[in-house]
Amino acid sequence: MTSKCLLPGRLKWIAVVAVLVMVGPRLGTALPQIHKPQHEIPTAAVKRGGLDVKVYTTGELRPAKSVMIVAPSVSGNLRIVRLAKTGTLIPAGGVVVEFDPSEQQYNLDQNRFDLKEAEQAIAKAKADAAVQAAKDQVELLKAKFDVRRAELDVGKNELVSAIDAEKNNLALKEAKRHLAQLEEDIKSHSVSNQAGLEVAREKERKARLLMQQAEQNIQSMGVKTTVAGLVSLKENRQASGGFFFPGMKLPEYREGDQVGPGTMVAEVMNVDLMEIQCKVDESDRANLNTGQPAEVRVDALPGRLFPAKVKTVAGMASRGTPWSGNTTSKFDVSIGLDKSDTEFRPGLTVQAVIEGPQTKDVLLVPPQAVFEKNGKPVVYVKTGAGFEARPVKVTRRTESQVAIEGVSEGTVVALVNPEEEGRPSRPGGPAGQPVLVGGGGQ
Repeated sequence: MTSKCLLPGRLKWIAVVAVLVMVGPRLGTALPQIHKPQHEIPTAAVKRGGLDVKVYTTGELRPAKSVMIVAPSVSGNLRIVRLAKTGTLIPAGGVVVEFDPSEQQYNLDQNRFDLKEAEQAIAKAKADAAVQAAKDQVELLKAKFDVRRAELDVGKNELVSAIDAEKNNLALKEAKRHLAQLEEDIKSHSVSNQAGLEVAREKERKARLLMQQAEQNIQSMGVKTTVAGLVSLKENRQASGGFFFPGMKLPEYREGDQVGPGTMVAEVMNVDLMEIQCKVDESDRANLNTGQPAEVRVDALPGRLFPAKVKTVAGMASRGTPWSGNTTSKFDVSIGLDKSDTEFRPGLTVQAVIEGPQTKDVLLVPPQAVFEKNGKPVVYVKTGAGFEARPVKVTRRTESQVAIEGVSEGTVVALVNPEEEGRPSRPGGPAGQPVLVGGGGQ
């Protein structure tokens, strides 16, 4: 009974397999003849109209004027004993950071002692010179007296024997020689005493100069700001022992830290007049000039609009670093706010819209329609046989439209490159080798 019931089902499967065996070869022959629908190249028409250039950029608020607080350039160690905190509003002339003056005080005491010692050396040199001068005068008077007495003895030579007369002559010659030698010695003593006095005076001047320098160093231990503003402490790069790698978070300077001479410790930013630092792409650089109006929105102050003007535009591009993942060339732009606000703080993110030049009655195409061929801009104009590359001149460019010259109004242009579609741009071209009618971009 069971075998009889299953027989019709098996017969059905056998019939299906037989049909597939007969139809299969014909189906395989017919499949290659099925074609996908041909892909159409999107196009757009050249239109005439006005072009309002607007440059959109993101930046941050920065003070137009700031003062760097730097550790004084003195010898020795500098340890912070008092430091204003980040965000503190400090007036002009206020002390931002104060260093320990004990080492400079020691230098001052040492230099003061050296000064007193040099002053005593000067007094002693003067006294010694006076004593030597008095002694030389006594010796000089005695030598002159000896010469005079010898001259008198020589005058008696006619009354004495020849031997005694010769002795008198020798005594006179010796007295004159001694007088001449003594006069030379007195000159040498004077020069020597003067030199010793100058050495003592030089030591006194040096000690006085070092003492004055130490006094100035003590006064410079308290670093003041010349402008009123917010304090922003710098990162202490010595906190990690000089070891640093990108992304590493370093602490700010704090009381008790030791810094080197000339180290930047903090920055005081004047918030009375703020400006915006931002960057723009190369394509937007040609649309910017100094004095152009702008509208600024601060992310932290929603719903408020602030008028501004372009202050400066960099003439040289700055390129991003390779490890940052952004190597696009950017131009630095500073935008000055017409009026500051009490709620402005440095570092706030802003969105700026810069009003560029307005151009009327120009030919416009979408940015996707302009390509580069052989280093020149071209558009692919639709013709009866396909597309033709035609060189154009780009006069203005925005994110949504490009003003061009070289084609007429109403011309239909391709929005994709026909040469990259993998087929000829006109009938009859060899497969894989597109042919351009006219060759206008060559």
